[in-house]
Amino acid sequence: MSKRYAIGVDYGTESGRALLVDIATGEEVATHVTPYRHGVIDEALPGTGLKLESDWALQHPEDYMEVLRQSVPAVLREAGASADSVIGIGIDFTACTMMPLDASGTPLCLKPEWRDDPHSWTMLWKHHAAQDEANKINETAAARGEAFLARYGGRTSSEWMLAKIWQILDEAPDVYDSADLFMEAADWVVMQMTGNLARNSCTAGYKALWHKRDGFPTAAFLEALDPRLADLPDTKLRGPILPLGAKAGGLSAEMAAAMGLVPGTAVAVGNIDAHAMVPAVGVVTPGKLVLAMGTSTCHLLLSQDEVLAEGISGVVEDGIVAGYYGYEAGQSAVGDIFAWYVEEAVPAYVKQEAEATGMGVHQWLERQAATALPGESGLLALDWWNGNRSVLMDAGLTGLIVGLTLATKPAEIYRALLEATAFGTRRIIEAFETGGVRIDELYACGGLPQRNRLLMQIYADVTGREIRIADSTQTAALGAAMFGAVAAGAEAGGFDSVAEAAVRMARVREETFKPDPASVEVYEQLYRDYKELHDYFGRESGVMKRLKALKSHPR
Repeated sequence: MSKRYAIGVDYGTESGRALLVDIATGEEVATHVTPYRHGVIDEALPGTGLKLESDWALQHPEDYMEVLRQSVPAVLREAGASADSVIGIGIDFTACTMMPLDASGTPLCLKPEWRDDPHSWTMLWKHHAAQDEANKINETAAARGEAFLARYGGRTSSEWMLAKIWQILDEAPDVYDSADLFMEAADWVVMQMTGNLARNSCTAGYKALWHKRDGFPTAAFLEALDPRLADLPDTKLRGPILPLGAKAGGLSAEMAAAMGLVPGTAVAVGNIDAHAMVPAVGVVTPGKLVLAMGTSTCHLLLSQDEVLAEGISGVVEDGIVAGYYGYEAGQSAVGDIFAWYVEEAVPAYVKQEAEATGMGVHQWLERQAATALPGESGLLALDWWNGNRSVLMDAGLTGLIVGLTLATKPAEIYRALLEATAFGTRRIIEAFETGGVRIDELYACGGLPQRNRLLMQIYADVTGREIRIADSTQTAALGAAMFGAVAAGAEAGGFDSVAEAAVRMARVREETFKPDPASVEVYEQLYRDYKELHDYFGRESGVMKRLKALKSHPR
């Protein structure tokens, strides 16, 4: 029998990746990356030079289509695979990454009359300029006793759909009025491939406040926010919401030609990047926390029970794997913090020494930091360089390092930043368990666990738990491919459920990271101090927000 493949397309923050996977074995046959030509637009609009205010983060929708046109044919060429050997394609995306569309499905930013207005562009997940709207959503929902709020830990985020839509309405009502639909970028790309409007339950549930039985927030609540929002779900958020693994449609003839595939190839509904990683590490049952680690970290867990845990980003029925409640929490910056330090704060001599030894700067710092014992630097940091997603749900918070002296070395700061993200993860684990959600095992996937052994040992020591690591270096794309195989179905050579796909396609390394008892003891002390800083700067002191406000509006 000839081989059958599925393709997963992983849309990240800076680039998109296609992965060709053998569905019988999970072998990753070929991969190709297409960097976004316009990258993250956070300073000025392309072509116009219009300066953006702080906390804006936009993208160009054409960059997403270029990934399909470049990376999909590339993996077929590399593998020597025929178009008819691909039975399904799935995509995952950073979320909430959303865009306003006209009646033809064209993003408003691609139309000449709107390209100079930043509100018409795709708002990337880390667009935080809607914090005022998020605050008002939370205040109004709490005052009205809205049931949905408890499913999101008591607070919604400026990163999510409703806050971003309301920001557009508040600041650019003409853009809002001209938008026929607001759509997740994941759903838009699927619509471009199939010609069908099909929203996915994952982004709808975690990022747009949709509930499997209750639907979107009520018209009465939306009207309490702003009368102009009352009909939002029935108008600008309309469209069927399909479960993960559902077939959104077949690949159109036009897109099949552009991608080098066969018309009618099954296309799965979209997914969130981190959520697609869960079945890709074989997690399809409760009690196993998956850390999807990259520029940020998403913490994902399955449970048979719906528990309303404080500070958790969301619980969605069938949100990750059908038949279970899927829980999400997260840290808004992890790899981004390490990258910031290397790119903006490391002294020149570190870069010179790294180059002289034939190592990258990250690798050099990791090696130096690994020679130190926990607590030896006297440093402690808070991991809020891009705000706090869980458990405080406050994008207005910022980073902090305590204990710096004239003797502090770069590798010590680097290690303190690694430790800060581990402390942040432990705080999230405690929030889950305090809320009554069981955690028996930890799994880690994404780019960071593959590259930074010190980081994973620190996480094991800080949490006091053994950590299993994904064998795939492209876990999100592998998960997307698995859902593509499910969309194709068993009759076409695929699978009828993602649990069945996981048996064949998911992989975890044999090696694990186990906690070191001596390090665990020191980190217990440091974590108590981390929590003290966490609660003071996160709940009591307003200094971080005052500094941020002064930065945004200097005299």
